[in-house]
Amino acid sequence: MITKTKAIETASADAKKIESVATQKTIEGVKEAASVATAGFEQAQVQMKEGVQRAMKTAEQVAQFSQGNVEAFVKSSQILASGWQDLSKLFAANAKASLDESISTFKALSSVKSLKEAFDLQTSFARTSLEKAVSESGKITEHSLKVAEQAFAPISARVNAAVETFSA
Repeated sequence: MITKTKAIETASADAKKIESVATQKTIEGVKEAASVATAGFEQAQVQMKEGVQRAMKTAEQVAQFSQGNVEAFVKSSQILASGWQDLSKLFAANAKASLDESISTFKALSSVKSLKEAFDLQTSFARTSLEKAVSESGKITEHSLKVAEQAFAPISARVNAAVETFSA
């Protein structure tokens, strides 16, 4: 019986050693897995933080770029309004000059003494009016093109900036 008891004690001691080794290995495996999981979580957290920072920076850049677009459109509108105002003044000045010349010619026509003199006066008035109309229309066209070019300049600059910014 002593041998049987010793065998049971030995088996029990061996089982306890195996159980202790298995428990130790399990604890080590859990610690290693926890360490790997913690490192992975920390790395994911760093990547997430960097991604959020990049997104915020991009949002700020887009907001700044959009502000520049608004400013360009406002400036363009101001230039266009000023140009239209100048064109309106030019039209008004031309109309006044034409009216003054018409009145002057009418007065002169009312004091002519012959039909030939009236015909010559009317021919001269027509020729002068046509020459002025051609000359003034050239000035108006030139001024209109200048206004259009100046008004489009801020928008063109923003388009160039957009191409440079978003193609980089």
